Amino acid sequence: MIRRILIANRGEIAVRVIRTCQELGIETVAIYSDADKEALHTQLADVHYRVGTEDAFDSYLNKESIIEAAKTTEADAVHPGYGFLSEDADFAQMVVDAGMTWIGPLPETIKLVGDKDAARASMVPSGIPMAKGSEPLTDNEMAIKAAAEVGYPVILKPVSGGGGKGMFIVRSEEELRHVLGLVDVEHNRFYFEHYIEHSRHIEVQVVADNFGSVIHLGERECSIQRRNQKLLEESPSIALTPEMRERVGKLAVKAAKSVHYSNIGTVEFLLDLATNEFYFMEINPRIQVEHGITEAVTGIDLVRTQIRVASGEPLNFTQEDIKFTGHAIECRINAEDPDRKFMPTPGKIEFLHEPSGPRVRFDSGVTAGLSIEPYYDSLIAKLIVHGRTRGDAIRIMRRALNEFMLKGEDDFVKTTVPLHQQILDDEWFCTGNIDTQFIKHRLPIYAAAPKKLTLADKMDPELAERLARGGGRIDIDYA
Repeated sequence: MIRRILIANRGEIAVRVIRTCQELGIETVAIYSDADKEALHTQLADVHYRVGTEDAFDSYLNKESIIEAAKTTEADAVHPGYGFLSEDADFAQMVVDAGMTWIGPLPETIKLVGDKDAARASMVPSGIPMAKGSEPLTDNEMAIKAAAEVGYPVILKPVSGGGGKGMFIVRSEEELRHVLGLVDVEHNRFYFEHYIEHSRHIEVQVVADNFGSVIHLGERECSIQRRNQKLLEESPSIALTPEMRERVGKLAVKAAKSVHYSNIGTVEFLLDLATNEFYFMEINPRIQVEHGITEAVTGIDLVRTQIRVASGEPLNFTQEDIKFTGHAIECRINAEDPDRKFMPTPGKIEFLHEPSGPRVRFDSGVTAGLSIEPYYDSLIAKLIVHGRTRGDAIRIMRRALNEFMLKGEDDFVKTTVPLHQQILDDEWFCTGNIDTQFIKHRLPIYAAAPKKLTLADKMDPELAERLARGGGRIDIDYA
């Protein structure tokens, strides 16, 4: 039985895991960097342990230091959250080799699904539909030939990694040659997939125990994106008929079984709006940022399920037991200024009012008096609402967004709340007329590629100073 869990993460997901552990009577260990000594997750945990400086590579990505923390604090399990080391198969194996329980899929499964080429290959025997793709590219000449064979438009993707990063949509050989001047395909593994212009991003939550039971907990609509980065998610998707919903659920279960999946994960698909066909993209072997909307419509605590499965318990529900109620929407609130190409806005929070009231959930890793640090991801909170219908959920979200108030030091801290308010008021969104190009078509000012920030730019001197504290993170594409 698990009695103490070390959470190899920070921010809102660390707080989220701590809360479920408290309900289960399980002690928690929070790791922290020098920048997070007073952070909310550090304060809420039973035990806290310093793992390094503010630099993520010296702290939250420092595998040896985290394993040492787990041993020193006598933790018997590790929960990785999302991001950081959550999809690092080597770290998962280190946890297992140290005699602790890894709260997630098996290390070999993480390694398999983390390699998109291998993951796609594992789907072939099961007949999982996939968009036409290429082998991993070895050089520019192969890339030009492969793109022509796959058929323009194509999307260039890294074989490893996720979160929509490092991807390029290419519509001609001329564009491809330009992209190849930016990307080193010879020394970094990339591949092509045929790009479906008019599509919706549909993902399915799956749960599997160690005894062969695999079920799905419905789908999430993730089509509201900016440059392949999710902004707002919903469950269920109003694009799906009952037949389509049953079909994609079965495909997700089949995909999970194809890689002998255990614990929770997400199978991602593109829905071609021209044909209503689903195409497999990838499996994410961790808890997702947007897991809360699935919890809202199913009533199932996914973190609790993770812990129980990792403890060796069988699933205590079947597919027939899963009932979906109402409609849920999540808005990701980032410390970024949408009107300045999503420039990060770190700083001290002087005042914070969290939205509340009926059917509102606010998952946050910050509070008044603390600072939003420039060293890590800019996500500060997730606002989740649950309505009887989609229209009901939209109205609740509008009210909740209007209620959100955050005042930073010298009014420096900006958030993405105004962008979400524009989305929620858009007539196309309200009628469900959306696809993955929604932001580009309806709010084009926010679809533009951000400029890489350098100290040579004529930026606000205070901003330059604050970003400089991020240990060299100024010259970063913050897409």
